[in-house]
Amino acid sequence: MTMSAVTLAVVLLCVLGSYVFYALLLTFHPASVSDSLVPSSIELAWVMVTLVLALLIAIYVATRLSRRILPPLDSVAMSLRQLAEGDLSARASTDGRALHEAAQLVHDFNTMAQRLQRMAQERAFWNAAIAHELRTPVTILSGRLQGLSDGVFEPSRDMLASLQTQVEGLSRLIDDLRVLGLQESGHLRLHLEHTRLAGEIRSVALAVGPALQAAGLELTLELAEQPVLCDPMRIRQALLALLENAMQHASPGPVCVSHRVRHGVCMVRVQDSGPGVDAELVPRIFDAFQRGEAARARGGAGGTGLGLAVVQAIAQAHGGQARCLPAAQGGTAFELSWPA
Repeated sequence: MTMSAVTLAVVLLCVLGSYVFYALLLTFHPASVSDSLVPSSIELAWVMVTLVLALLIAIYVATRLSRRILPPLDSVAMSLRQLAEGDLSARASTDGRALHEAAQLVHDFNTMAQRLQRMAQERAFWNAAIAHELRTPVTILSGRLQGLSDGVFEPSRDMLASLQTQVEGLSRLIDDLRVLGLQESGHLRLHLEHTRLAGEIRSVALAVGPALQAAGLELTLELAEQPVLCDPMRIRQALLALLENAMQHASPGPVCVSHRVRHGVCMVRVQDSGPGVDAELVPRIFDAFQRGEAARARGGAGGTGLGLAVVQAIAQAHGGQARCLPAAQGGTAFELSWPA
């Protein structure tokens, strides 16, 4: 836009200025107009004046533009060098005089730098969280096995069952991390088929029924028999994670698992009767390693914090989403939905 204005100003100077110049020259001094290809001294002077004026206009505009372009570019270049040296907190700066394109460049650079810094922080958090989750079972296994090796502990059925429980927990953690990694990289593959989810849900309910009863939870089912397109194994995995979440966090009482198809959308919901989820935790409830205060107070007994993240990953792989909603009884409803 600015360069177009400069071009227009120079063209107007040359065309209109020449028109006015020759009009005045023909009116007051017609003998000064050259009849040949060689310009007269007055015409040559006018050409030089026109060139000088055009040059002054170009210099003025270029100076103004450079003051609006170069400082943001210098700031971006300096911040890029800081990023290359490992300082992810580097940010470019600009002011209200900067050209729109330069200001947009600074904004885009700062957004990129902020995302890089957030990714680095999340990577450090993930490393620390994974190390924390692995530490407890590995410590228990190492201590028990060392005790068995040294003869401190006598092998027993209860001891072996305890060790098996720790191994199963490690296997579940590894599988959850694998699912989240595949989903983040876009490589979580589904084996879609038309499935009657009612039967799949009943099989999961039958498998976890005793554990639910031991936790004081009374399971009820509200199922639709309509077949839907999904990966039944992944849906069972998500449902199992939701039920385990209810066993860890819900108060004793009814837990309802419902399944319905409405307007071309399949929904699976697990609803408990309390105590509910803190409102400030709801927006990030499906993030990995997120726990409420009660879960933190229980320490290792509160699960790995990956179950709901796996549910969201499975929902997104199906082209849907997972939501956390308040339940009518004052509890929490976790809903998994995708195109049927």
